[in-house]
Amino acid sequence: MVLAAQISAANRERAEVTFILDFPGSQPEHYLIRIPSEGAAHYESNGRLSSDSDVTDNFAYDFSISNESRAKIFALAEKTGYFQKDLDSHSKKLAFTGKKTLRYAGTANSGEETYNYSAIPAVQELTALFQNLSMTLEFGHHLDYDHRYQKLALDDELKRMQEMADSNLLAEVKAVQPVLEQIVADPSVINVARARAERLLAMHASP
Repeated sequence: MVLAAQISAANRERAEVTFILDFPGSQPEHYLIRIPSEGAAHYESNGRLSSDSDVTDNFAYDFSISNESRAKIFALAEKTGYFQKDLDSHSKKLAFTGKKTLRYAGTANSGEETYNYSAIPAVQELTALFQNLSMTLEFGHHLDYDHRYQKLALDDELKRMQEMADSNLLAEVKAVQPVLEQIVADPSVINVARARAERLLAMHASP
């Protein structure tokens, strides 16, 4: 009942919540996640595919997001007043961790604020959720690349992904279900990597 009420509240108007991170020197250096009140979500990023590469890699991906996560994002946006007020703590003692932007665009409400760090609990929760979601989608991007061009790298990548998932540092792992399924089904991939992908699917993917 609580979830149904959250989803109903989130869909009172057609709207979308967008999170943007710009952090030069990090990987990726820029990404954007757009979550609409209904329909597919969108992710795009650019940076280097690996730490030893100077080639810029651009990535765009449309994906399905769970009703639970969608409802949570819109409920938190509402809780913050649709990002119409200053979100930044303005503390000069904090290290720079990237320029973050939260944007709400709807038929009845709109707002946009930029911050480095926010002391507002709802903003902290949103930031963590979006950063964990980006991490999941970047893993999917790297796995797809490795599966196409360097299959021997898959096991290390999947091991890191499994560790992050076990530490609750990923979100919406089922968004990368297609590439995990491709790895599991590919007999040319070493068995240990296929087993790791299968465990991730069993733990997090949609039935």
